[in-house]
Amino acid sequence: MMAEYQKAAELALECGFFKAGVVPVSGIVDRAFRKACEQNTCGNYGKCWTCPPDAGDIDELIGKARAFDYAVVYQSVSALEDSFDIEGMTAAAVRHNEMTGRFVDRSAALWKGDFLHLSAGGCRICKRCAKRDDEPCRHPDRALSSLETYGVAVSQLAQLAGMKYINGVNTVTYFGACFFHGMEG
Repeated sequence: MMAEYQKAAELALECGFFKAGVVPVSGIVDRAFRKACEQNTCGNYGKCWTCPPDAGDIDELIGKARAFDYAVVYQSVSALEDSFDIEGMTAAAVRHNEMTGRFVDRSAALWKGDFLHLSAGGCRICKRCAKRDDEPCRHPDRALSSLETYGVAVSQLAQLAGMKYINGVNTVTYFGACFFHGMEG
C-alpha cells in the first residue's frame, strides 16, 4: 500500500524538498505538542489566523488530523551562518513555504476526497498576517496552519518517516505534511 503512495513523496522532492516519505497518521497527533504554540515559541500566538488560539480548538483539530489515513511528510534543510542566524532561518522558512505552495498546487489532483496541508511555524503566505491589523484573512484558500497547531509531534513524525529532526550544526530543518485518505488512480 505504501509503495503506491511513493509518487506523492517523489512529487514533493520534485518541488525542491530535501527528503519526503509517506507514513500512517496513527500515533503522530497528541495534544501535548500544542503547548509549543501556547508558549509562543515562534512568536505567532494570537498574531496569525492559522495559529492558536484563532486556529480552533485543539481537540477538534486533532480529530480532523486523525480522520486521515496517511501523510506525505516532507522536509527542507538549509545552511545557516551560525546557530544565531535568525535572518537565515527566516529566509529558509520562506523558501520552505514557497516549496509547500508548489507542492499544494501540483498535488491537489492526487488526493481522493479531502486532504489537509500543514507546514512549519505558521502561515507565511502574506508578509504580514491580516490578523495583526484586525482584518480577515486575505487568502483563506491558501493559508497554512503549522503541524504543531494540529498537535502533530514533529520529532516523532520525522522519525516515523525515516528523517532526521536535526540535520547538523548550523542548519535549520523545517517540516510539512499533507494528510490524505488515498490517491486517485
